[in-house]
Amino acid sequence: MLAKHRHFLRFTTRDLTDEQAGLRTTAGELCLGGLIKHVTSVERKWGDFLLDGPSAFGDFTAMTEADWERRADEFRMLPGETLAGVLADYAEVARRTDDLVATLPDLGAVQPLPKAPWFQDTHWSARRVLMHIVAETAQHAGHADIIRESLDGAKSMA
Repeated sequence: MLAKHRHFLRFTTRDLTDEQAGLRTTAGELCLGGLIKHVTSVERKWGDFLLDGPSAFGDFTAMTEADWERRADEFRMLPGETLAGVLADYAEVARRTDDLVATLPDLGAVQPLPKAPWFQDTHWSARRVLMHIVAETAQHAGHADIIRESLDGAKSMA
């Protein structure tokens, strides 16, 4: 399932230039390159969480305005970034996650969640983390399809 949604997300960027990958086509801040950067970051951090627990994230409740501004950079293409580079980083993180799935000894093992106002639970199992990665990727693949269709009429999921 994760491979399927990764494919759709990557497929939305087919035949685009770096400039097009950085364009906002809706009222929001999202662009295709930024969505892939964000999904890459999310998958990387949750992979770290599977190995290291909540220290992989830190304490979200202690983040400063500057921290939030830096975090917002993962939603846009920054000067010097290329679509090819963003996609290569995503492929590397995907390989790592796939290796983790194949080698984790217990998908039922739990870790305490980091401090964050959006978590209702206190712990997640490795299985729950992996399902979150799938859901996040699927949701953003849909966002990407809307952005791409607004950009040039191309569709990835239709």
